[in-house]
Amino acid sequence: MTYREPGAAAAEASLTWSFFRSAFITPQQYRPKPDQCFSKIAFAPSPRRSRPTRKLTAALRERHARPLPVIETPIAIVAVLLAVLAVLFIAAKHPLTERIFRIVPVLVFAYFVPTALSNAGIIPIESDVYRWVQNWLLPASLVLLTLSVDIGGILRLGPRMLLMFLVATVSIVIGGPLAFLAVGHLLPPELGEQAWKGLAALCGSWIGGGANFIAIGKSVGVEDSMLALMVIVDVAVANVWMATLLLFAGRSRAMDHAIGANRDSLEELRIRVQTFYDRTSHPTTLADMLAIGAIGIGGAVLSHWLAALLPTIDIISNFVWVVIIATTIGMALSFTKARQLDGAGAGAVGSVFLFLLVATIGARAQFSGVFDQWALLVIGALWMTFHAVVMLVTRRIIRVPIFFAAVGSQANVGGAASAPVVAGAFHPSLAPVGVLLAVAGYVLGTYMAIVCAFLLEWVFEFIH
Repeated sequence: MTYREPGAAAAEASLTWSFFRSAFITPQQYRPKPDQCFSKIAFAPSPRRSRPTRKLTAALRERHARPLPVIETPIAIVAVLLAVLAVLFIAAKHPLTERIFRIVPVLVFAYFVPTALSNAGIIPIESDVYRWVQNWLLPASLVLLTLSVDIGGILRLGPRMLLMFLVATVSIVIGGPLAFLAVGHLLPPELGEQAWKGLAALCGSWIGGGANFIAIGKSVGVEDSMLALMVIVDVAVANVWMATLLLFAGRSRAMDHAIGANRDSLEELRIRVQTFYDRTSHPTTLADMLAIGAIGIGGAVLSHWLAALLPTIDIISNFVWVVIIATTIGMALSFTKARQLDGAGAGAVGSVFLFLLVATIGARAQFSGVFDQWALLVIGALWMTFHAVVMLVTRRIIRVPIFFAAVGSQANVGGAASAPVVAGAFHPSLAPVGVLLAVAGYVLGTYMAIVCAFLLEWVFEFIH
């Protein structure tokens, strides 16, 4: 998220207009000298206008130094992302390309193609439309995808689901200090204590989420500049891991068969959902689509309205309340006749919202500045690798489906915004599992990250 000073947008707009005016209207009189490129006085003769702040000037230097995205209009960005998703789904059914999508699922391409477009400058890396999709279409998709939820089937997944979630939490708490111990000597000496403090904040993010990231960071005294570096590491490493989990979703049957995992509870849930869909499926009418839209968007609006009335604390932010309420609304409607709308396409509309959310998450992944802090990136990558190995080894020992490991991991690393995405990649009916575990991650995040912070500080003292 980009934070800007009050009035920065207006000042930037004025400055940009002045630049074009000086370049095209009065080139001889107003064209600035090289050392005056960002002086407002050089663009306009009026002495009454104040010079922009140093921070805004620096931001404008950076903005004008790099090329602007080809497409910046919000509705055009959405059109591009929808076109990408449409082409991917068409290609997945085409005889020439369907083999590729049997190996790598559509969801992985839906993630990385927008990443390539944004990093290539076709669409922006940051846009208000991305936040709009997350704030509104995520809760709408949760409402629609949980209309036909089988709560009894989810409960029958058993305690092994919770076990994998706790294993994920413990592996993150232990993995950070071990990675710091292994390659901490590669960090620049000038980072000092900020190194372990920044990693402690990262642990809060990888167990709970953004709220835990800030809470732990401020509690241990990490500087804002270090937090910014850890955001880069978080985005780079966590996004690659999420893409890997989406890849697992497309190969879940083969992976489970390879270790003899018991898929009975998952298959039973799939069959029950499919049977219900076959029984209620019917041609979609205009009334059905209007009802689906009203329930989805109305549920999102109601979620935001109710969330604003509830208290927020360090581990439960306003958006977490939105996700919880949206899931609750969908589950409550699953006991009513509204559940019949799943046969009219409610789940399909929810999946469109979900895939669009995945595309916007991918578009926001920025890898251009990652290697500037390669030592922190190495620690983050080693940390996540340890976590992944522990999860996969534990899964093999107790022979649980890859779904349990993937959702248990993402509920920690990604939180409520992405755990339902990973769970829904295995089957839409499983999205609520991701929500429930992600909420548990928010609760554990602060406490377990404090334990990790003590271990990181001990490693720092040992190294130095």
